[in-house]
Amino acid sequence: MIAHLQRASNTVGLLSYLYGPGERGNHASPRLIAGDGHGAPIELLAESGSLPYLAHALDAPVERLGARAPEQPTWVCSVRSDPRRPDLTDSQWATVARRLVAATGIAPGGDPDACRWIALRNQPRQVHVVATLAREDGSLHNAYRDAFHLQTECHRIAGELGHLPTAPHPIPRAQETHVPAPSITITAEPSGSVSAKGASDDLSATLLRHAGFQQIEDWYGRRHRLPTTTQAAERAAVATHAAEMLRAARYDVDLDPFLDTARMATPANPLGPYTAGAELLRLTDQIRAAESGADLRQAVDHLLHPEHGALERVREALEAAGEQVTDLDDEAYQLADRFGFAAEFVGSAQSELVGADGELRRVGDSPQPQIETRAHSPKLPDPRSAALATSPAAAKAKVSSALGAGAADAGAAARPSQVPGPRTR
Repeated sequence: MIAHLQRASNTVGLLSYLYGPGERGNHASPRLIAGDGHGAPIELLAESGSLPYLAHALDAPVERLGARAPEQPTWVCSVRSDPRRPDLTDSQWATVARRLVAATGIAPGGDPDACRWIALRNQPRQVHVVATLAREDGSLHNAYRDAFHLQTECHRIAGELGHLPTAPHPIPRAQETHVPAPSITITAEPSGSVSAKGASDDLSATLLRHAGFQQIEDWYGRRHRLPTTTQAAERAAVATHAAEMLRAARYDVDLDPFLDTARMATPANPLGPYTAGAELLRLTDQIRAAESGADLRQAVDHLLHPEHGALERVREALEAAGEQVTDLDDEAYQLADRFGFAAEFVGSAQSELVGADGELRRVGDSPQPQIETRAHSPKLPDPRSAALATSPAAAKAKVSSALGAGAADAGAAARPSQVPGPRTR
């Protein structure tokens, strides 16, 4: 028995369809088998010529809600039985409908304020339950988890009717004896070697040898140790791998924390979902930690590479954001232009730094001439300020602050010619 739950906005149209011939002409002898109209004569109204009056009787509590009424106030549940089983009678289907509206809370037994509902049949092995979600006290039925309650009750009814396949009788098994596995300890000794103790059975010994441990048997008993030539980083990897295999075989393993690569792993991203920001933060730390011009050039190359650098990726992302804003909303052209201007500013920064990688090669080789050159070189205007001067938003800001910012007018006079202007659309 399977239940299918839907919502509708037009009760009259729904009843007209259920009482009509159907899409494939397979509706036959539509009839009301159960319902509760709270005093409304639904039995007399359940005729093809009186369907608007029947819909009005069901919708009366919804109409009293006014503006609080939901957009789809009609609750429709279609239930089908197993086609391999005999069909139920109208009386049995009526009982099924009452149990379903009670299980979902549409019309619990003995509730005077329950929702109005009807159950009708128009096909074999099927019943339709139609209800409105407004209760008589003016509240709304909470339809959350109705589908779960319906299917649970249908499964229960099918079991009571004998429509569910019987489960095969379990075959008794011989009682299994579970011998507790010994505890195995993998530790780093003060001498630096790694040993595993407690692996007295053949299975654990085989797993340790497979991981890379050497087996030693002497008058102390069976022991396992890593070769002394094993590198420090490899010791932790081998010990962790051995512990994972032993735990998969249900052994209790006590692994030294200094040999656990899971604990030695890098901490989680401190910036949460902002992984790109975390990468740039790591790159900033790498730039600050540079001890030579070569180190600095290698770190800065991740920023300035013309195809794969961070600045190029940021410029492309800003351009894509502006284009996507335009695609989603034609009226948001101002926001799209702002993203476009920001992408052009990043492009200006890239143009300003062309050839910087070559100059970084000489950083640190002859510091004194660089200081003298820096002292005698004329000061160039800030490229970001010059780029901002080309933005319409910046022009508006200058006009609005012209009375109190005379110095800003003087600073805007120097504009580098290589800065691109606003995009043409």
